Amino acid sequence: MSSASQTTSRRVFVTGGTGYLGRRLIPRLLARGHRVRALVRRGSEDRLPGSCDLVVGDALDAGTFGHAVAPADTFVQLVGTPRPSPSKAREFVAVDLASVRASCAASSAAGVAHFVYVSVAQPAPVMKAYVASRAEGEALLAPAGLRATILRPWYVLGPGHRWAAGLLPVYWMAALLPGPRDTARRLGLVTLTQMVGALVYAVEHPPQATCVVEVPAIRRGAW
Repeated sequence: MSSASQTTSRRVFVTGGTGYLGRRLIPRLLARGHRVRALVRRGSEDRLPGSCDLVVGDALDAGTFGHAVAPADTFVQLVGTPRPSPSKAREFVAVDLASVRASCAASSAAGVAHFVYVSVAQPAPVMKAYVASRAEGEALLAPAGLRATILRPWYVLGPGHRWAAGLLPVYWMAALLPGPRDTARRLGLVTLTQMVGALVYAVEHPPQATCVVEVPAIRRGAW
């Protein structure tokens, strides 16, 4: 990855900035010289760094934050249902999908050049409602005229998010077998450090055309 001194400074608008990924990503972007403006709910302003510009609004309603997106050249969409599970199918539509719909509308209206979207690995044999909502979110980008980097992790290991680590032996065995190998790679686990690093790389390397970043590239932190 390029050092901050070698990287073009971006103007980045972030939704979901107080969440699992956002509160690690924003300080990294600021430290690398990028200007960050983050959407935050009223009452959560103190959960973001003081050097970050704050916009109080509702991630589900573009009317509450769309006016503040410009002059961002990059929009990072991180809003999502915490700790997704099959029991949260309604929330995936009411929160995950609704928020990316609002973000697409706001980004398109503001002329954002690059939209970074954290989706999910797909296809997958489980979590079908979650995968469906994220796939529908991906499908909104092109009609909105947005050039995007779509990152598709399956599970991000980190503080408070470690239960899937118990599956690592299963992944290792599957990787040895020709049939399950591709599925194991696509649905592999990534660490929080790897995911944040991939998001920083995405912000600093806007693509010429929309690109999809799967688990192996997220682990490498470059593509």
